[in-house]
Amino acid sequence: MKIIDTPDAAARLARTIISDIALYNEEKIEEGIKNDTLFHILEKEICEGEDLYAKRVSPELRKKTNFFNKAIVDILIKRHGNIESSIW
Repeated sequence: MKIIDTPDAAARLARTIISDIALYNEEKIEEGIKNDTLFHILEKEICEGEDLYAKRVSPELRKKTNFFNKAIVDILIKRHGNIESSIW
């Protein structure tokens, strides 16, 4: 498998990984946002996703960018902003 070394491809991979986590964990996301425990509830899934991202993206690019964390914010948090929560 080829190592990703372009920012666009790395960002796409990060969004794909986080989108899959969101797709298969809707109930956990809702519970986590409601109770401000999102990262605790999805710790295993996020760590597995981050490991996959690290294996596929060049170390140099990972040092320069923050695509994985940005995808977490954009996909897991912003897209679920309609869920009632004390955190917002």
